[in-house]
Amino acid sequence: MAWQLELVLFILGAVVGSFLNVCIFRLPLQQSIVFPSSHCMDCGSPVRWYDNVPVLAWIWLRGRCRFCRASISVQYPIVEALAGVIAVVVCSRFGLTRESLALIVLGYALVVLTVIDLYHYILPDIITKPGIVLGLLFAVMPLLGVTPFAPPFATWQNSIIGAFFGYWGLWLFAWIFERATGKVGMGLGDVKFLSMVGAWFGWQALPFTLFGGAFLGAIVGVLLIFLTKRDRSKPIPFGPYLAVAVFVYLFYGDALILWYWQKFIIGT
Repeated sequence: MAWQLELVLFILGAVVGSFLNVCIFRLPLQQSIVFPSSHCMDCGSPVRWYDNVPVLAWIWLRGRCRFCRASISVQYPIVEALAGVIAVVVCSRFGLTRESLALIVLGYALVVLTVIDLYHYILPDIITKPGIVLGLLFAVMPLLGVTPFAPPFATWQNSIIGAFFGYWGLWLFAWIFERATGKVGMGLGDVKFLSMVGAWFGWQALPFTLFGGAFLGAIVGVLLIFLTKRDRSKPIPFGPYLAVAVFVYLFYGDALILWYWQKFIIGT
């Protein structure tokens, strides 16, 4: 892919990333993501259009409001840049296709879910539930006479099975864990998240996403305990690690599964 096209994709993605920041701050507060327009969280001054340029605006304002000089979170340029990178890498891997467009939308949903979960320990239904429905709709397109989505999207049979077991399988696991330990291991948000993954990519994606997310979460949790003296009883949001596992599955899942199978199953 030509660098000029990659630059255009990055810019368009970063512009959408600016909107993702609005969703991240307002959805947990159940506020409109349309009105009012962007404004300083401290003084309420509206953000001028030239102060809303993705990434660059934060740099030339030195991370502070133009009016009251209150600090502006570094989250803004990070999310904007990440949205641009997602657009570039997805299109580089899957081409300029409808599948890429759908995967970019999913990627942006995962970014919003990740940051909200890090801040608030919730995965809002307003994202996960429509995500489940959208994944199922993509899958049943052949039944409606529409050309099916190419892999990694699931067939309609695998999508339905994935959505079902993503929800009820993880719910059962969480219920057993709570009964056995007396502790809440994960919330219903995580259950709906995994159901969404199953709806998009089929039941085959569930083991990789669940165990990959758990593996990443365990590593980060141990590091936080030893490096920052984090309280062991403090909950760790599971959504961000599930989201990372989804991206790994999309780009490297087949290769990693094949390596594991050859190394530990066939090789034994």
